[in-house]
Amino acid sequence: MSEARIFLSPPHMSEQGYELSYIHDAFASNWIAPLGSYVDRFEQELSFLTDRQGAVALNSGTSAIHMALRSCGVNAGDLVLCSSFTFAASCNPIIYQQGTPVFIDSDPLTWNMDPDLLEKALEDARQKGQRVGAVIAVSLYGQPAALLRISEICAHYKVPLIDEAAEALGAHVGGKPCGSFGHFGILSFNGNKIITTSGGGAIVSNDLEALAKIRFWATQSRDPAPHYEHSELGFNYRLSNISAAIGCGQLRVFPERLSARRNTFERYAAFFEDISDIAMMPTYGTPNRWLSVITFAPTCPQTPASVANVLADANIETRPTWKPMNLQPYWKRYAFYAKNAQQPVGDDLFARGLCLPSGSSLLPTDQDRIIELVRSCFSKN
Repeated sequence: MSEARIFLSPPHMSEQGYELSYIHDAFASNWIAPLGSYVDRFEQELSFLTDRQGAVALNSGTSAIHMALRSCGVNAGDLVLCSSFTFAASCNPIIYQQGTPVFIDSDPLTWNMDPDLLEKALEDARQKGQRVGAVIAVSLYGQPAALLRISEICAHYKVPLIDEAAEALGAHVGGKPCGSFGHFGILSFNGNKIITTSGGGAIVSNDLEALAKIRFWATQSRDPAPHYEHSELGFNYRLSNISAAIGCGQLRVFPERLSARRNTFERYAAFFEDISDIAMMPTYGTPNRWLSVITFAPTCPQTPASVANVLADANIETRPTWKPMNLQPYWKRYAFYAKNAQQPVGDDLFARGLCLPSGSSLLPTDQDRIIELVRSCFSKN
């Protein structure tokens, strides 16, 4: 009989059953959808976690980015500068708003947007008279981007910053939580995230007027009237009360989930420390360690794919690092800034990186299996 499947980052409901209790309460009150008291509570708790004055709970992080860009006034032809080494959901909404993405390579210290390249791209746009509608800075795998400097650069050029913290809830840099920088912060509660609402997201901000408008747009832009009146284009983006109830239950155990992810990363680091061909993702700020990522030395005889295959044969899920947008068939047509055009940082990380199982429900015995198999790949060399 094969060993039980070990997933990369599965949902982890509370052992105390908070989520189910809150769902039952929502059913009892008959506030199933679209809104209700759990949506209000979830938004308040997210505001507190991200040190913001307000939040709007939506059905995905993608929707949250879309609403942020719309609020920033991004229109046809406007440039939107975005991290290249990320998941496509970070940049898809640029196209929804008919904007033009400009991709920025990573800084090897953070794996996120390189502030020097951001500054160069903004200066080039200024000199060419091109309008930049927003900057989307992603904090990848729960590792904060260089948000202090990025914020200063965006402020200097008077460009709104969207702090894309979809993978970074609970991470901090410069004493501030990810999601608290710039005009808007973005969160995601997809099934593989550190906490989940099965699917969902949120936008957080100190601009309460902008959040009120986003709440209006996300509820089909329904004008106050006894009938259905619409003077603006609307979207069906709001989070349901049931999903928010799950989210409220997940937040009850969020500190424990955060601690578990960090402990998993530290255990991997300790057991791989003596393998010169493996390096852990670097540390910048205080990451949440959503995923534990390793890279292989350029001269290493093993590859991410070869190690992934060994783990797959043992029924263990892994994943390559994100394929950068500048390499993607759809996105490679757009401008891309890199310090080394022949070997961009993101391209190198994609070629040498592998995400290991990192879920907060990962048992020490299961992690031992993973560690033993990875180490076995290198003991043969």
